[in-house]
Amino acid sequence: MIVILNNGGQYVHRIQRSLKYLDVPAKIVPNSTTLEEIAGNPEIKGVILSGGPDITKATNCENIALNSELPVLGICLGHQLISKAYGGEVSRADSEEYASIKIYIKEENDLFKGVPSEFTAWASHMDEVKVTPDCFEVLAYSDICGVESIKHKEKSVYGVQFHPEVSHTEYGDIILKNFCKKCGFEFEE
Repeated sequence: MIVILNNGGQYVHRIQRSLKYLDVPAKIVPNSTTLEEIAGNPEIKGVILSGGPDITKATNCENIALNSELPVLGICLGHQLISKAYGGEVSRADSEEYASIKIYIKEENDLFKGVPSEFTAWASHMDEVKVTPDCFEVLAYSDICGVESIKHKEKSVYGVQFHPEVSHTEYGDIILKNFCKKCGFEFEE
């Protein structure tokens, strides 16, 4: 099972539904869920930190991003929380977006295997990662945001600024499937 920490984002139920379409069991839990609760449940194979409106109400997610031994994927606010936890900088976006944007993959890595080097994704954010932590590499960028996706250099910790869980994002199902593979789920190809 993958747990989705609910940071109050408008698409949190879409994440769960997208995983269900992949036949991956998922459960939405409050963002107050502790690392100990997650680590103590042998059914949990990965963690997704959802989007949401307020970075100050999701600080428990930073501890999970820093200390979980399970793979972690941050989406939108979750991506920002991961960056902040590791010493990156998050602030107001130069261009607040609620629209489709073009994503350019800089590093394919595990997260973008099987995804074209350019694709359209749904952006819905007012803040963004401005400075990437030293222990992360940038995997993707857009014309409006230099840090659309990151990956920890040694751990299975990923972040995406855009929303792979919505139908407006091309190849979102492949991105989510690639994360699920890092969590140990297998798929027939």
